Amino acid sequence: MRISFTTLGGAAALVSVLLIGGPTVAPASAAVGRICYSGLPAQAHHTLELIANQGPFPYRQDGTVFQNREGILPGQSAGYYHEYTVETPGSPTRGARRIVTGQAVEEDYYTADHYRSFDLIDRKC
Repeated sequence: MRISFTTLGGAAALVSVLLIGGPTVAPASAAVGRICYSGLPAQAHHTLELIANQGPFPYRQDGTVFQNREGILPGQSAGYYHEYTVETPGSPTRGARRIVTGQAVEEDYYTADHYRSFDLIDRKC
């Protein structure tokens, strides 16, 4: 199950314009949705297990700092986010799927489209 917060982002932009007189920092199209843990592909479950056990990771890029250049995730200081590969069966490369972790407890985001969108993983469903 995926829940989008695009409408809330649009409402926040409107409130910002009305109260402050200017646009919000993030574009209105940049919204983080939610995805149930049970709705993730099996490979994402495996990646989350590797993260919890601190590896070993299959790719040298796993665990590197994620820069959030797209500005979709909440703004944080450099080094706050790290990225990990979610294997794609049959892909000759790392594929497009990733888990990006934040420093807060259970702050894990899933992207299936190489950072064009993110869903916060809800472990309670």
